Amino acid sequence: MNMQEATRLMKNDAATLATSSNSQRNEALEAIALALAANQTSIFAANARDLAAADENDVSPTVKKRLKFDESKLEACIDGLRQLQELPDPVGRVMLERQLDNDLNLYKVTVPIGVIGVIFEARPDALIQIAALCIKSGNCAILKGGKETAQTNRVLFDIIQASVKRTGLPENCLYQAELHSEIDELLACDESVDLLIPRGSNKFVRYIMDNTKIPVMGHSSGVCHIFVDKDADLAKAMPIIVDAKTQYPAACNAVEMLLVHRAIAADFLPQLASTMAEVGVTLRGTADVAQIIDVEEMDAEEFGTEYGDLVLAVTLVDDVQAAIGHINTYGSHHTDAILSENGDTVSRFMRMVDSAGVYQNCSTRFADGYRYGFGAEVGISTGKLHARGPVGLDGLVTYKYELYGEGQIVEDYVSGKKSFHYKDYKNE
Repeated sequence: MNMQEATRLMKNDAATLATSSNSQRNEALEAIALALAANQTSIFAANARDLAAADENDVSPTVKKRLKFDESKLEACIDGLRQLQELPDPVGRVMLERQLDNDLNLYKVTVPIGVIGVIFEARPDALIQIAALCIKSGNCAILKGGKETAQTNRVLFDIIQASVKRTGLPENCLYQAELHSEIDELLACDESVDLLIPRGSNKFVRYIMDNTKIPVMGHSSGVCHIFVDKDADLAKAMPIIVDAKTQYPAACNAVEMLLVHRAIAADFLPQLASTMAEVGVTLRGTADVAQIIDVEEMDAEEFGTEYGDLVLAVTLVDDVQAAIGHINTYGSHHTDAILSENGDTVSRFMRMVDSAGVYQNCSTRFADGYRYGFGAEVGISTGKLHARGPVGLDGLVTYKYELYGEGQIVEDYVSGKKSFHYKDYKNE
């Protein structure tokens, strides 16, 4: 079956899945959890083959860390499936209930998006999380993982698909794409696929956006900033910066650039240099930074760079307004933070920084659907339409307007024979 045929079948089954009950979808999630636990031997054997192939092909340590799937990751996935079952049903939620006139009632109701294609990195746990989120939200899903986890993903998908079928959900609600060529085939399926969610490098996400008519939800880069204000508590600041850079430097929510208030630079930068050297982080700095500490010098052309490694850029700013301007110009609108104890300064930063996540006195690494209590995420969106930030269940539904009448016609209201009598019963 080619991609065009598969997506047409999914489109036909999308309405059936959308009208399934929350209990049916939760039953499918529980079946998946039980099947994963029962088949862990075959899962780990497949993952061992992927890891051996990664060694043979000199895959980077960062990628190998992502593709490793052991007992602790399996347990976390199973726990996540159980937590997802406890979350409220995102489908069928009445967002607005309005009487337009007697016996003419309008409802705004959440519904699944339909058929979603998700292209993600070499992480077996991502396949489980994404499939589960799509099932819980009543969406059909095309899943394309990284080639480095081909063996593990195949076993996981077979387990998930068989579990879903056993619980009576539509046969074509899930499809696994395994070949790289299928990505371009998927991009051409604009008549059947409602949304694409790509996860990966800036270059890859931009390629997806530029080569399809299908709406794309995603982020093209993760250039996150931390502004260290003159009123920062430096005892808090340093651990936050270390965590944001080193906890997982390849993640899209790792900090890439530090903005330091000029008033504290002479005292703060030497402390920063000492701490970063201890944790193995290379500092790059503008000329004014290089006058205070020994760094690899950089210029403005490097602003906006996503290093994805143990590299941190540093520059000085005169005040919070300069920090806001820098972030809004060079950032990727992902996640940016201020370290400050000044309420007025923090308030201005929080209101004016144009990013999906804006934080005070905490690590940018908190930008994650699981940490937000969303039951993991299918991706991060830096756009402003529909969903923004970590995309959990709420980001996987849209809405429709349902109008119930008793023979009303517009001409009566245009002519003045009748008039609207609005009354809201529910407005969230």
